[in-house]
Amino acid sequence: MTLAIIGGGIGGLALAAGLHNLGIKVHVFERARSFKHLGAGLGLGSNAMLALDRMGVKEDVAKVGMSLQEQRFLNDKLDVMNRIDFSLLKKRFGEETVTIHRADLHEALFRVVEPDYFHFDKQVTDFVQHDDHVTLTFQDNTTYEVDYVIAADGIHSIFRQTLLPDSRPRYAGYTCWRGITKNKGDVMPHISSEAWSASGRFGWAPLHDGNVYWFACVNADEGDHYYARLDKGETARLFAHFSPTVERLIRETEDAFFLHHDIYDMQPLDSFVYGRVCLLGDAAHATTPNMGQGAGQAIEDAYELMRAIDEETSLARALSRYDAKRVKKAKKVIKLSRQIGRAAQWQHPLLIGFRNTVFPFIPKSWLFRRLTFLFK
Repeated sequence: MTLAIIGGGIGGLALAAGLHNLGIKVHVFERARSFKHLGAGLGLGSNAMLALDRMGVKEDVAKVGMSLQEQRFLNDKLDVMNRIDFSLLKKRFGEETVTIHRADLHEALFRVVEPDYFHFDKQVTDFVQHDDHVTLTFQDNTTYEVDYVIAADGIHSIFRQTLLPDSRPRYAGYTCWRGITKNKGDVMPHISSEAWSASGRFGWAPLHDGNVYWFACVNADEGDHYYARLDKGETARLFAHFSPTVERLIRETEDAFFLHHDIYDMQPLDSFVYGRVCLLGDAAHATTPNMGQGAGQAIEDAYELMRAIDEETSLARALSRYDAKRVKKAKKVIKLSRQIGRAAQWQHPLLIGFRNTVFPFIPKSWLFRRLTFLFK
């Protein structure tokens, strides 16, 4: 049986790396012409690190990650409302929660995949499923036949959009800037923080190389032209009400690392497998970033599919097992992340007052238990 992975993002690379470590060689087709050391930071929860460990690729990732001990939730005055103790997750499940530059994660996974099996500048423009194979057509008019396809081509997946035309990205109601800036001692190591106000939300986390990853969100119409054209200085002023540190982090971001996007997720799917095409990562279950589980869920996809391919007697059986394992959990992450984002983006004074009054009294043990489903 031949297998092709479409998309060299986190999910596709993780699957290819895991399979290559098992001696199973699969071809990866990536639309980009090369990988560039750009992008923002991201969090990898203990569940994702556990999956990477079981896939045999954790060590290189851990070397370029910053371990987190705690997540803090702050009000508009930067007073701590509540905390999640990540050390409890490590104690119970054996792995750290880390922050990492997206490009560093890509590089760590990419090094495991044999170069002859990775193909840049190969964008799928069409595909046809037959009884016993799938024909892929690329932008350069070449074709490739495989028995099965793993579609890891992101939220705008051509495979999902063709197979499920009604499954479109859903706008979450807010737009977001992200960036990476030098830490000048005003951001504590091993602590990530997120501040909520009526005028927007700002979060930051340290990275291993002396930098800080930050994000900033405001409620907005989809495709809002005013927010889309703000530069660093204007964006910094928009969030300056939090503190001078917040303003500095935005203002001192290099242009190449200053990013802006509207935030989307997907209506949860009931299956990730459609004939000889299997969806993985954002193609299957794009989620808002409020739980820090976007990359983590793609990595879990890769681990469960790798394990199924290794242990089952056929790819068809492996895909069926993967589908049964992953759909329910991914659906819960999408729904919970959207709920968290909605509450964090509240603007009405009564709702904010309620949140800021009640949230500090929620037991930390309850917040911890809310995360344990990720390990089941």
